[in-house]
Amino acid sequence: MKIPLADLRAQYKSIKKEIDRAVHGVMDSQYFILGEEVQKLERSIADFCTVKYGVGLNSGTDALILGLKALGIKEGDEVITTPFSFIATAEAVVLVGAKPVFVDIDPATYNIDHGLIEEKITGRTKAILPVHLYGLCADMDPIIRIAKKHNLKILEDCAQAIGSTYNGKKAGSFGDAGAISFFPSKNLGAFGDGGMLVTNDEAVAKLTRLLHNHGSERRYYHDAIGYNSRLDNLQAAVLNVKLKYLDRWLAGRIKNAEFFNKALSKYPVQVPVTPKGLKHTFHLYILRTPKAAALSEHLMKNGIDSRAYYPIPLHLQKCFSYLGYKKGDLPESEKASVEVLNIPVYPEMTQEMKKYIIKQIDRFFRKAG
Repeated sequence: MKIPLADLRAQYKSIKKEIDRAVHGVMDSQYFILGEEVQKLERSIADFCTVKYGVGLNSGTDALILGLKALGIKEGDEVITTPFSFIATAEAVVLVGAKPVFVDIDPATYNIDHGLIEEKITGRTKAILPVHLYGLCADMDPIIRIAKKHNLKILEDCAQAIGSTYNGKKAGSFGDAGAISFFPSKNLGAFGDGGMLVTNDEAVAKLTRLLHNHGSERRYYHDAIGYNSRLDNLQAAVLNVKLKYLDRWLAGRIKNAEFFNKALSKYPVQVPVTPKGLKHTFHLYILRTPKAAALSEHLMKNGIDSRAYYPIPLHLQKCFSYLGYKKGDLPESEKASVEVLNIPVYPEMTQEMKKYIIKQIDRFFRKAG
C-alpha cells in the first residue's frame, strides 16, 4: 500500500467539476492579474479569519516580508522568532534588513516558549514573529502582554494554521497582522504559490496593497518602491472553491488525528498535544521518538511517506552562521529536530490506510524492542 503525506489528486477529484468550472471561467475572461476572484477571496479569507482586511499575495513568504515592511520593520531592527520553523520565517526578517533573534521552543507544543522572550528583548527589538506550527496556535495571551509591555509589533506566521483557534479566536486575528500561505500542500492550497496578509489595521492593509503592486495605486504612478507580489486571478478562483470545503477538511484531519492519538497511546511515542482552549488543525501530524529516523526508514520502505519537520533548526543553518549561534544554544529545538516525524493525516485517508500505518508502527516497535 502506498500512502503519501498528502493526496492532492484525491482532493481535486472530490471537487473537480467546481474547480474546472472556476478555472475555465478565468480562462474565458482572460483576466489573470488581480481581478474579481482575488477581491472575493480577500473578503472571504478576512471573514474566515475574523479580521477586517485581506491582501492577496503571491506566496506566504511574501506575506511575511510585506507584513514586516508594512509594520515598519527596517534595517538594524531585531525581530524575535522561533528557530523551529520553515526557513521563510526568519528569511523574511533578513530580507527586510532586520536581524532574527531566536528563542527556544516549548517541547510539548513545538511553538515559541513565551517564558524565554523577554530576556532576548533589547533596545533594537521591534517585533515578535510567533509561528503557529503544525496547525497549533502559539500561546498568544502572554505574547500579547509582552508585546504591549515593550511596545512591540506582532506578526503571526499562520502558514500552517488557517482555521486554528486559541480561546475561540482564529489564527491571524491576534497580532498586528497575520501571514497565510496557500502553497499546494497547505490545508487550503492553491494550484501553485499564493499567500495573503490579514489584519485589522487599515493602514497596514493599505501599505501592503501599495507594496504588492510595484508601489502603485494607479497604473504608471508609483508612490513607493514595491514588489511584484500579486495573487493571480486563477489561483484565487481555485481557492474560492476550496474555501467552501475547508471546515469539512479540517474536521477530517482532526478526526484522523484523534484516531492516531488513541491507537498510538500504547507505543513509546509522544503524540501531538492540544492544550485546553485550542483547536489544532493538524496541517502536520507529528510523532516524537528518539527512534524517529529508524521509524521513518521503516515506514518509507513499507510505502508510507514520512519525514522530519524540521531536521535542522534555523539557528544552525549555514545561511544564518553569521548570527553566531552554536550547537547547544537552543537545546529544545535541537532535540526536537532529531526526534520528530510526520505521518499522513489528510482527510481523504481511508480507515484501511490508517490501520495499515498503525500496523507498520507496531511492527517497527516489536522489532526494535
